[in-house]
Amino acid sequence: MDKIKWGIIGCGDVTEVKSGPAFNKVPNSSLVAVMRRDAIKAADYAKRHGVPKWYNDADALINDPEINAIYIATPPLQHEEYTIKALAAGKPVYVEKPMALNSAAAKRMVAAANKYNVKLSVAHYRREQPLFIKIKDLLENKIIGDIRFIDLRMLQSEKTDLIAKSDYNWRLDPGIAGGGLFHDLAPHQLDLMLYFFGKVKNFHGVSLSQATDREVDDLVTGHILFEKGIIFNGTWCFTVADGEQQDVCNIYGSKGKISFPMFGHQIKLTVNTIVETLDFLPIEHVEQPMIEKVVAYFLNQADNPCSGEEAIKTMELLDGFTYK
Repeated sequence: MDKIKWGIIGCGDVTEVKSGPAFNKVPNSSLVAVMRRDAIKAADYAKRHGVPKWYNDADALINDPEINAIYIATPPLQHEEYTIKALAAGKPVYVEKPMALNSAAAKRMVAAANKYNVKLSVAHYRREQPLFIKIKDLLENKIIGDIRFIDLRMLQSEKTDLIAKSDYNWRLDPGIAGGGLFHDLAPHQLDLMLYFFGKVKNFHGVSLSQATDREVDDLVTGHILFEKGIIFNGTWCFTVADGEQQDVCNIYGSKGKISFPMFGHQIKLTVNTIVETLDFLPIEHVEQPMIEKVVAYFLNQADNPCSGEEAIKTMELLDGFTYK
């Protein structure tokens, strides 16, 4: 095949800007069909985005002969089922993060990709954004010397604007999301830590729900010891007071510090007490750089930008930090 013709399963709010339009903007890629169980909403999405076909049945989209790749953007509960069905149909899959409800489901997805010998990529798309590419370059060139430790804080009030809005906040339903906002936002952060610092020696965490009306954890702390002798400490809380929000990751080295947000556009680099600010332009469709790499991978023109095997490691951290 010389062009990827996509079908989206789950054309909800999360695909409106961050991913959906990008499939028609990268080389050798086009969006052919979308699916949503609500037929009216599926038809509306297709009309507004100029998509030729729409479905309200995932199996029908998967079996459409014109479609040769599937993007799965449903809530995590459906990731495993639809991924395995698409792989069994011989169609490569690009699946949203978190990869699945838990690491056991993620492992079954990878096993299916190996069984059917079909490609699978996971949407840890910050890997391909210029800000995080720059951070990786700074680390690899030891601009702040030898890395000592990482401190990450994601503190949000209950009015957080970091998630796509929807009629029903399924992210707070553990049966659908696997966990709360931690399971929705932390995969970005934990994947980058693995991408930057490599293999993990051991990890553990503590989690609990402090909001009595919720079934999911809203406070999580996690600790990682990397094989390189680097320690990561992370704190996620989603019930802090308005005005106390923080989104910051500090990487401390023997010569300085790299400080940056996960949902922002600026790096503060401190080297030998000299501070430099690096600004990056917002990306209209935040997944577009990753989708471009996935398309190249599916066309045998590049390596997998994020394999299922890599994403399993992130799922294991999510499980380990919230294990009761």
